[in-house]
Amino acid sequence: MWKEEEEEEPLSPMARVFQSPGIDNCIVITIGFKAKINVEVILDDLKHNVSKHPRFSSKLSDNGARWIKTKVNVEDHVFAPNVDLEEIGEDGDDFVDDYISRLTVVPLDRSRPLWDIHILNVKTSDAEAVTVIRSHHSLGDGMSLMSLLLASTRKTSNLEEFPTMTTSSKRRKMVFHGLILTIFYASKMIWNTIADFFLLFVTILFLKDTETPLKGGVSIQKRFSHRIISLDDLKLIKNAMDMTINDVLLGVTQAALSGYLNRLYGKQNVENGASTSNRNNLPSKLRFRAGVAVNLRPNIGFKPMADMMAKGSKCRWGNYISFIVFPMSIGLETDALVYISKAKSTMDRKKHSFHSALVYIVTGFVFKTFGAKVGAALFKRPVLHTTASISNIVGPMEEISFHGYPIAYIAPSSYGHSQPLVIHFLSYAKKMVISIGVDPTVIPDPHKLFDEMEESLQAMKASLGLLDDVSH
Repeated sequence: MWKEEEEEEPLSPMARVFQSPGIDNCIVITIGFKAKINVEVILDDLKHNVSKHPRFSSKLSDNGARWIKTKVNVEDHVFAPNVDLEEIGEDGDDFVDDYISRLTVVPLDRSRPLWDIHILNVKTSDAEAVTVIRSHHSLGDGMSLMSLLLASTRKTSNLEEFPTMTTSSKRRKMVFHGLILTIFYASKMIWNTIADFFLLFVTILFLKDTETPLKGGVSIQKRFSHRIISLDDLKLIKNAMDMTINDVLLGVTQAALSGYLNRLYGKQNVENGASTSNRNNLPSKLRFRAGVAVNLRPNIGFKPMADMMAKGSKCRWGNYISFIVFPMSIGLETDALVYISKAKSTMDRKKHSFHSALVYIVTGFVFKTFGAKVGAALFKRPVLHTTASISNIVGPMEEISFHGYPIAYIAPSSYGHSQPLVIHFLSYAKKMVISIGVDPTVIPDPHKLFDEMEESLQAMKASLGLLDDVSH
């Protein structure tokens, strides 16, 4: 016989943060399929496998501090609404966006495991059907959930083979030659860490971002959209400038936000009757910061699920993430490549700091010493005082299928925090999927932000003379 409450396990510090009062952070993964989905296939798979995973077969204790093993009735977690396809017509994208948006105001039932799956056999511009996986962030971070997805799928080119894992390489460690260099790099790390922690401290206390048209918002309901661009285009720029894909993405984001904000300020000037002869409508000394997620696992890349679930694993399942406060360079540049150079310069300095690791340690200390209420209040302050959140995940290297259903795209996002703008990047085969979550009262037109990203990417290719190497 199955015992209703078989065992208990404490939540990690970050897991407690994500389910603390006033935060309640959830991950939403939208998966587009190239064929209509048989709901029974999903149910059958879950019935055979969900009990094998401790997080997806556990519920929270009443005080939110421990996981309690419980029996899972998968029918309570899978939803396949009947939809009138004739009524939807060509508006499949809006129907899916509206459906997911409504989920953000419907809390997960805490009397059972904190996840659900929604199957929408609706044709969109990028897929024949869409599945929405919603899970509470306390169950695991994006790296954990992506590893679970990879373990549940197979290569489309060979349905007997598991997807190829991204190359697992240890984080680069500095090799010092001589006492002087050792002292120099150690001093630099310590100084950068002190500076970063001081800036975080004043951000928690009082330092807020500039009140731009993208700051603020009152809506609890969020709205998600995605766009697919060419990963090969990003690699062309990366290789030409000898940078990382992450540097290029941050540069594209800075360029897009600069153009988007400039347009909004120009519109305000018109409405206020001010002169609009100047091309640059941005205010000077604009402070715009984003919380950039950092994976704290010592190995980069995905690991098999068995390795992640093993006790003592260095790449274990859970919320082993932190963040850095990244100052975005907002301004109009004559050369689009300047945005990438500035992003790389800032990120390189952030990498030479123990800030993200110490944030994770301090968060755990505060929760253990002062309790969940104080810990949550401390965590919320930098979120309230910054404007955006950015995350980048390396996805499957080739096209994958779930029980024979080929996957067209994977678009992750999250909600439950006060920032009006959340940007997620995920690579999939030869695609880069950009997913944007917005407060619709602040950003009613996220597709215009996508347009700015694509235009910025083309401007960067033009500056490098790469427009002939179009890979679309």
